[in-house]
Amino acid sequence: MAPELRPRLLGEAVTQRLRAVAEFDAEVVADDYARPEVAAALAEAEVLLTFWGAPAVDARALARAPRLRAVVHAAGSVKRLVTGACWDRGITVSSAALANSLPVAEYTVAMVLLSNKRVMQLREEYRSVRGTRHDWHLRYPHAGNYRRTVGIVGASRIGRRVIELLRPYDLELVLYDPYVTRGEAAALGVRGVELDELCRISDVVSLHAPELPETRALIDRGRLALMRDGATLINTARGSLVDGAAVTTELASGRLHAVIDVTDPEVLPADSPLYDLPNVLLTPHIAGSLGNELHRMADSAVEEIARYAAGAPFAHPVYREDLDRTA
Repeated sequence: MAPELRPRLLGEAVTQRLRAVAEFDAEVVADDYARPEVAAALAEAEVLLTFWGAPAVDARALARAPRLRAVVHAAGSVKRLVTGACWDRGITVSSAALANSLPVAEYTVAMVLLSNKRVMQLREEYRSVRGTRHDWHLRYPHAGNYRRTVGIVGASRIGRRVIELLRPYDLELVLYDPYVTRGEAAALGVRGVELDELCRISDVVSLHAPELPETRALIDRGRLALMRDGATLINTARGSLVDGAAVTTELASGRLHAVIDVTDPEVLPADSPLYDLPNVLLTPHIAGSLGNELHRMADSAVEEIARYAAGAPFAHPVYREDLDRTA
């Protein structure tokens, strides 16, 4: 991992639990497998505990790690970390994607409810009038969450958790996922629809699909145009799922609202209109694990290493054949 992240991930309590199941040197943090102290550790390593900033485990790294049997990633996606050389050698892989999905789902649910309540717009207007009395019921007659339609794009871990968390509310939930049948959608408690219909009928469209060639610009100019006036687009997945130029133009018109946590590029240029638009809540990729939420991912990773030490299978394995349709 990136060396500066070690104390944020591996606090004293987690370090003690890890020492109970594994031999490791907490001072050796690998951001470059060629460094002498890292190469020496790799020569003995059975398991790599990885996190953000870890270099790819490629053929060159594997050549330095003859005893390596497993990679335990204390974060979400392993696509940029675990290479074909790992799979070819039979390395078993685990990910804390489930642990990282929980805060994203919680954030999404909060934004769905606040968006339908028109909290961002009310806050802006209330701040501008500075206490002047208004009939807010008259000004916002369509605000609220009662019988609103929320469209979930992607029945991923996060998408399914969002569905579960939204179930108690008086909302209609619709789902688009090309891998989920209408019957399977019904079993999740949602109505399966095509993507164009979802965009057309939803008050909130929330994206939870993986970043794949076929999902690039999934929400394009045409689908943005299908969305209802005043609808909200929430993106906590990947910036590439949305046509950036098209969504900027649409949001600048004021017709739609958006909650945007991920963009393409990852950091927008300083002159992007999205920073200043009153109908946009723009955040710097913080919907996932942040602050003390890193401890949940660390706990998940240590539990996986404990399972490995006990000869048990991983609770959260990653399989090569699933990578074509996961984040």
